[in-house]
This record gives sequence, structure tokens and C-alpha cells, in this order.
Amino acid sequence: MTALVSPRHDPGFMKHDRLMVLQADLGNEQEVERIIGEVVESAGVPHMGVLTVGGFGMGRLKDTSEKDLEKMYRLNFLTAYHTARPLFVHMAAGENGGQIVFIGARPGNSPGAGAAMVAYSLSKSLVFKLADIINEEGKKKKVTASVIVPGTIDTPQNREAMPDADFSGWVTPDEIAANIVHLATPAGQQLRRVILNLYGNT
Repeated sequence: MTALVSPRHDPGFMKHDRLMVLQADLGNEQEVERIIGEVVESAGVPHMGVLTVGGFGMGRLKDTSEKDLEKMYRLNFLTAYHTARPLFVHMAAGENGGQIVFIGARPGNSPGAGAAMVAYSLSKSLVFKLADIINEEGKKKKVTASVIVPGTIDTPQNREAMPDADFSGWVTPDEIAANIVHLATPAGQQLRRVILNLYGNT
């Protein structure tokens, strides 16, 4: 297993004998393409790529500037595109295909939910469209794309930001991981055009 992490992170953040940790700026197309090529050369074509990089920003339509749009676009869409494109190319060229899993967001697929976070909503909506394109082009190449759409995730950061919220209705990172693992099983690999709405009780 290979993990790509930001150059801002300590590469020793996670240790396991079967885990290779590499650093890359996912906003840099050439760097991502190069490092994925190195992964393929050393470990073979990945069976699955799980793309988790992203960020959040509030702002209604009247308050959202071009700068706000560009920030969310680069953080939420371009990082996903820069990673998914070379993954797709390598997976499509192989015999076994592969799976690409994106992390979506409810506002990206529901206009009502995105009214207070316009730039974030628009950037995440492109992730759903990219998954559709990959599924269409990957039909005969055994390459599929899925989108995990979590509700509020139960993390220390979210608890600190919303101390008065009811944490019991939030979705846990373990629950998200379990659904991704299911997609990698023989049964999960038979699914097509998957959007998993993991909203918990929110």
C-alpha cells in the first residue's frame, strides 16, 4: 500500500511494514504524474486509489469572490484530477483495471445544502462529474469510480469546532473506511456508478 501525503506533513506519520509513504504536492500536475509513475514502476498498477485531499470554506453567493472559487477549485478538484488522471491511464492500460474512490460532499450534489458554501459546493460538484466521466470511459477497461459522501465526520477537529453538537449522529472515520474496504471486495467490485451517502443521523 502507498500513501501520498503533503510535503507539509511528517512522512513518518504512519508506520507499517506494508505501507510506503511518499510526499507530493497534489496541486502540481507534473509532480503527481511523476510520483505515480514511480509507484507503478516499483509496486505495479494500484488496484484502488482513494483520494482524500480537500478543504472546506463557507460563503454565500453574494460573498464569494473569484479568489474564493479558485482556492476551493484547486484544493478540492484539481488535486483530485491530478491524481485520478494518471491513475486512470495506468489502470486502463493494464489487464485488471482498477477502482478510483473520491470523497464527495453533500453540498456538491444538493444545491440546497450548498447555498451557504458556494465555492466549496461548486468545487465538489466537479468531483461527481469527474467520477461520471471515468465510469463512462472506463466501461471497457474495467476501471470504475465511486464517490463517498460523508455527513459530519466525528473527528477531534470537528468536535472542537462544534462543541455543542450531538456527536452521536456523526459518521466515524472507521465507518467510512469500512465502506471503502467493501468496495474493494469481490462483491464491491461488481458495483457501478456508486455514490455512498454516509450521512449518519445528520
